[in-house]
Amino acid sequence: MSDLVLGIDVGTSGVRIAAIDHAAKVVAVATAAMPAAQRDGQRITQDASVWARGLSDAMTRLASMIELSRVGALAVDGTSGTLIGINERGIPVSAGSLYNDRADGADIDAVERVAPPHAAVHGATSPLARAMRLLRTAGTARVLHQADWIAAQFTGRFDVSDESNALKTGYDPVGRRWPDWISAAGVETSKLPAVVAAGIIIGQVSMEASRRFGLSTKAFVVAGMTDGCAAFMATGAAKPGDAVTSLGSTLVLKLASEVPLFAPEYGIYSHRIGDLWLAGGASNSGGAVLAQFFSSEQLRELSARIDPSVSTGLDYYPLPASGERFPINDPALASRLTPRPDDDAVFLQGLFEGIARIEALGYRRLSELGGPKLTGVATVGGGAANEVWRRIRAVALGVPVVVSANDEAAVGVARLAGRALATGSSS
Repeated sequence: MSDLVLGIDVGTSGVRIAAIDHAAKVVAVATAAMPAAQRDGQRITQDASVWARGLSDAMTRLASMIELSRVGALAVDGTSGTLIGINERGIPVSAGSLYNDRADGADIDAVERVAPPHAAVHGATSPLARAMRLLRTAGTARVLHQADWIAAQFTGRFDVSDESNALKTGYDPVGRRWPDWISAAGVETSKLPAVVAAGIIIGQVSMEASRRFGLSTKAFVVAGMTDGCAAFMATGAAKPGDAVTSLGSTLVLKLASEVPLFAPEYGIYSHRIGDLWLAGGASNSGGAVLAQFFSSEQLRELSARIDPSVSTGLDYYPLPASGERFPINDPALASRLTPRPDDDAVFLQGLFEGIARIEALGYRRLSELGGPKLTGVATVGGGAANEVWRRIRAVALGVPVVVSANDEAAVGVARLAGRALATGSSS
């Protein structure tokens, strides 16, 4: 009986696997920690054997919770922009280059000379530029993304990726191909994986993987996505106008859209998940500003004194330091936090209101770029639990704001696997 699907979330500090049923109810979760990444100056790497051991440990723990023969499909998400160079047999020939690993200057220059402005390959940590360094390593036949290589542990296919993970390596999600300018940058596209839509069945569990992990060879392996997109999917957001706001140290917005949105000047790119686009932007505002003034206990105590139905009238633009990227792109923008009232509860409410206005402006910006009208927002992250703040944000946004029951990437990518199992979508 195949009544469960798995979502495997592989990061830099651990592996997390969620098993969900046909109703998307979480049945079991298994985790395994991994050693920290290696840092050598500006180089940040992690050996792929660390990922493999984390995967094996988490699968072993999961096997003690559920009968793995019940699994009908699985999908993997990985850290966006983390790469590995492999030989013809899929064996890594160098350490994995993490998402925040710095590329070589000459490679960055080569990419900058030919990449169009809207491509998500620019910057010091450009995955495409880092792929160039990996391809110079002796014995490297192909470069894969972290999620690709983990998925290949189940299928034996070391030649395929998904449209979400491939985006920052230069893949064109509109034309649905590796663009010609990548070759002009010095990267042979034949040494990059074939790319399929996220959520497409790419194979079945191999005999070797069945013996290793205890899964049925009838179980399907589904093309996954990045960890950020998987977290969006975990909330249940699924139609144009649905949005997810992450209230962590920064303020991150993602909006489901029928059309792609690209505005590199604001750091806005769109991931393609089937027929849906996830467009997003990130403000420097957020919880880091609150932490500069109040402890967690103070936030709880002061929030209890706030009446969110009565506005303070304060016009704050809270930033932890000078500089903003979205929804205003101004590296010199100063934080605006005056006047400061004598009552700390009023001051905190002013901060809440200011961040809520930034959030509202961000979604308006996405709409102005061609995105759909906002219909509702699910909230994740540390700030999601503050009910007073939620009510203030609902007024500023003019739509329902709910706290998501789940924001775990493992659950989101499991939902993707479940959808593929139900529809039978294959490449």
